[in-house]
Amino acid sequence: MTNTITKSRIVEEIQEWKEKRNAILLAHNYQIPEIQDIADVLGDSLALARAAVDTTADVIVFCGVHFMAETAAILNPEKTVLLPDLEAGCSLADSITADQLREWKAEHPDAVVVAYVNTSAEVKALSDYCCTSSNAVDIVRSIPEDQEILFLPDMYLGSFVERVTGRKNMHIWMGECHVHAGIRPYQVESVLSKHPDAELLVHPECGCSTSSMYLMSEGVLPKEKTHILSTGKMVTHSKDSQTDEFIIATEVGIIHQLQKQNPEKRFLAANPDAVCPFMKMITLEKVLAALKENKHVITVPTHTAEKAKRAIERMISIG
Repeated sequence: MTNTITKSRIVEEIQEWKEKRNAILLAHNYQIPEIQDIADVLGDSLALARAAVDTTADVIVFCGVHFMAETAAILNPEKTVLLPDLEAGCSLADSITADQLREWKAEHPDAVVVAYVNTSAEVKALSDYCCTSSNAVDIVRSIPEDQEILFLPDMYLGSFVERVTGRKNMHIWMGECHVHAGIRPYQVESVLSKHPDAELLVHPECGCSTSSMYLMSEGVLPKEKTHILSTGKMVTHSKDSQTDEFIIATEVGIIHQLQKQNPEKRFLAANPDAVCPFMKMITLEKVLAALKENKHVITVPTHTAEKAKRAIERMISIG
């Protein structure tokens, strides 16, 4: 009871401070349930980027990881962007540096660079387009077919996009999200064997995404029940589907939202251990401290932000 009362009071204080500061709370689908439940906008990276652009708030409290708060700061240089925990990083964003991208571009001077939003501001500044898992295919399709492409940093998303678009001139960086890479094909097949009527929803970052597409083409996985989707599209698909059981191949945080939205349906994790420690760092207490103490303010140097903004705005406009 004490914990419940304490949490309730913290939530009340957060609401009071949001009003005082004209703040908005943006939260990613992988955040802990308590954060998801108080978010003004809950969504995937693309939805949150668009919300950051559209808001009239003076302060954006970003409950996600560092690159997401950076993106919001780039899009809103006149607003205060707060990240409640500076340690909330991203293994995928760390898999490529600006120096590494410069070297790669030097090897392919005529290539167009498509960077997944899970990258640092410095990497975005060196890119032509940003993308998210929900619009990566659309963005690559918007580029002339004879144009060489450098796709970074996620090799699983890149392989998925390459297969869907049929591009023969894509070079893919060998980076990965350690959580999604840990969702293996055998785990998906094991859960599916026990729940043969379930729909399979797979995030394209997963280590099982390419094999899932192959198994669909071979008839091992039913095409009508297997879907490669961003987290945002998982939310809408599960709501619209007539199926009442789903296997979810992505970070398990999204299951809270899926279950809350569809209490009569059942959601099973392909890998229950697919937990991103960075996404779980932000708590109610840290959100309150961020609002009260103005921490931690995320800023991006102007020359970097101006270059990165072009690629991000292209991402927002497509798909």
